[in-house]
Amino acid sequence: MRELQNLMARVLDVTAVFVGASVAAQIRFDDLAPRGMNEAFVLLAAAFALVIFPAFELYQSWRGRSKALMAGQVALAWIVVQGCALIAMYSTMHHVDAVSRLWFAYWTAVAAGLLIAWRVIAHGVLSHVRRAGMNLHQVAIAGSAAQCDEIVRRIDSEPGSGFRATALYNTVPDTPPRNGTGAALCDTIEGFAQFIREHDVHELWLALSLAEERTVVRLVTEFRNDLVNIRFIPDVRSLALFDTSSVIELLGVPAINLVASPLPASAQFKKAVFDRVFATCALVSLMPVLFGIALAVKISSPGPVLFKQRRKGADGRVFTIYKFRTMRVHSEAAGTLSQATRGDRRVTRVGAFLRRTSLDELPQFYNVLRGDMSVVGPRPHALEHDDLYQRVVTGYIHRYRIKPGITGWAQVNGFRGETDRLEKMELRVAHDLYYLGHWSFWLDMRIIAATIAHGLFSPNAY
Repeated sequence: MRELQNLMARVLDVTAVFVGASVAAQIRFDDLAPRGMNEAFVLLAAAFALVIFPAFELYQSWRGRSKALMAGQVALAWIVVQGCALIAMYSTMHHVDAVSRLWFAYWTAVAAGLLIAWRVIAHGVLSHVRRAGMNLHQVAIAGSAAQCDEIVRRIDSEPGSGFRATALYNTVPDTPPRNGTGAALCDTIEGFAQFIREHDVHELWLALSLAEERTVVRLVTEFRNDLVNIRFIPDVRSLALFDTSSVIELLGVPAINLVASPLPASAQFKKAVFDRVFATCALVSLMPVLFGIALAVKISSPGPVLFKQRRKGADGRVFTIYKFRTMRVHSEAAGTLSQATRGDRRVTRVGAFLRRTSLDELPQFYNVLRGDMSVVGPRPHALEHDDLYQRVVTGYIHRYRIKPGITGWAQVNGFRGETDRLEKMELRVAHDLYYLGHWSFWLDMRIIAATIAHGLFSPNAY
């Protein structure tokens, strides 16, 4: 859903650029179509908008943040786009003098108004929906009675922001909060954590002072294996101690992301676009190979061509993963899952080749097209293995803050196949967390190249 919203936002932005140019042409020339070199100018501006707008965080969620700040950010981004388009026109075509300056001024003003207007309208609609009790984010708040009361008051004063306080942890039990919203009051961290997990709360706000460092550490540690976004809402005077790139504004007060998605919305959109294009090209070009493998699997042993299994995706959402079947059909006890081992008698002869060359993974390009997976990312594991390793491997759950991948940094570094020792899984997770912290488009390209060049045959795949 988030990716669809981002796509629609980009379509509306490009539409605003073209409509603004046409309206300006009508005002200046009495003609809806821009003339001469102006057409190239409009195309350049639209292209620059798609590249530059994400850098100004225009496609990130503005829930609970200042709409005036959003309008200013849009206007600034549009001015930068127009400046870049002017420079490109002059440096590549040397015909910038052919552009009507009055038309350019009209266009800049009209397009800016449209870019801001559609966002204001969209936020107005969302605000109305949230006031009606839909599209709400449940929030748990930890702090003193006064701090909890202040945050709850701000939430209540801005119902259109879409937040709802559902649980409060009072760090000063002697002074209970007023709590006129009906939120659950918790006296212990353990009870607070239990409520958050049982009610599937995904936002935890720490309205704590810097003097309460131990409480902050305890709460962050408590949820280290949960997909909970943790935000620190400190005193304004403390902001100088933090990297401002991690600071956002919620309900008019500063909030610092301590634990949240490692990739901004712009990076996730780039990955999503690349994934769809790459997966489409792969499926089309490999169609004869896919049919050949399907036939070989069908002939090799009785049973379906595809193996289907439930796995966890981004934010812990469960999806069905597809592979070519490499084992003979068999059954296992409920709640258990045996990994393939060297010389495993369940693996067919065709299956052994497919597993050794990773060709059994090719149907997962369909998962990429569906949006369940990415081309590059942490490899998803069976649900039974997730339940096991989540309890014993530090940071394991954070692998699911982005979409799982067909290949990943751990796989191209040799950490694939059977994890018969805990140390192997710890090293695999360490590589996955490195990828999350160092993601770039070029790192993805490097992993794909390494997978093609060296990853087709692995001694660990059997």
